[in-house]
Amino acid sequence: MKRVKYYLARLRSLDTANMRRVAGEIAAKTGRTRLGVLLDMAWCSVRYGAGYLDYLEYEFYLLKPRERATFMTSTHFDRIAARYNEREYRHLFADKAEFNVLFDRFLGREWLDARVASPEEIGAFLVRHPVVMTKQPDSVHGHGVKRRTADDAGDPAAFRDELVASGHILVEEFITQHPELAALAPRSVNTLRVITFFDGERLHVLCAALKLGNDADVDNFGSGGMYTILSDDGIVEYPAFDIHDRVFSTHPVTGLPIVGFRVPHYELLLRTLDEAARVVPQIRFVGWDVAILPEGVAIVEGNWNTGGFQMKPSLSGVKTGLMPRFRAAIGEF
Repeated sequence: MKRVKYYLARLRSLDTANMRRVAGEIAAKTGRTRLGVLLDMAWCSVRYGAGYLDYLEYEFYLLKPRERATFMTSTHFDRIAARYNEREYRHLFADKAEFNVLFDRFLGREWLDARVASPEEIGAFLVRHPVVMTKQPDSVHGHGVKRRTADDAGDPAAFRDELVASGHILVEEFITQHPELAALAPRSVNTLRVITFFDGERLHVLCAALKLGNDADVDNFGSGGMYTILSDDGIVEYPAFDIHDRVFSTHPVTGLPIVGFRVPHYELLLRTLDEAARVVPQIRFVGWDVAILPEGVAIVEGNWNTGGFQMKPSLSGVKTGLMPRFRAAIGEF
């Protein structure tokens, strides 16, 4: 019954117009009919739990059935989160204000809550940090996040009222990222999404993706950014790609190479997550967004219901997904 309800909920939220558009694009480059692609998408949804964007992103149209079965799909990620992340503790990750309180020592930046901060405290904060990020505590996919400056904030009391009214109650010091990442993609803070599973004793790193902004203030895949998968030692081995299926071996703005980039402080990042993952052991499956600082790392947020990140087979040359790695660490889901 739960599975039926899950699929009905997915059907209700399905963007059929975008699905038809995606199917048309795939049909055009594969020589198949759009109807044929749509029928295959529907089959993959039933058989593998793959949404139409999974079908596009992981290139199911290039894969045989046994190869498709090795890829983690949206359904698998949802199932793991539902099974291993206790409902009573999810709000500690879903609400960014609560998350900041709980994980403050890992954040690597100063922040305040406009709901409880006085105008004087906000004014002093803007003196210390002339550039800030304001966030809605329930923001997702880079939406509900704004870059602000002390100059455009103006009067601290009026700025506070604006923040509370708009729901942008979190005010955070703008992260100064490592110069190597800033040089690669300068407009956004470029973060890593590291997906982990805590088995009660050991932390398993299941996947790490480097997210890069294109020509915007955020690096989110759904907001114009791109990603690529990292090796176990933090090196980019394959080109990045965006939601429109465009591929980038070099960054489109800076022209610097993406392939071969080594993430600084990667060992420190892994040690930091090993500690952070034990703070709320009831939330065992997490997608951590982490920024790399000049002298360290900073956890940006933790996602209890993380989406998936896997490499396109056409870019990696490998037609095996992450299912075997997830099964080895987690077991049943």
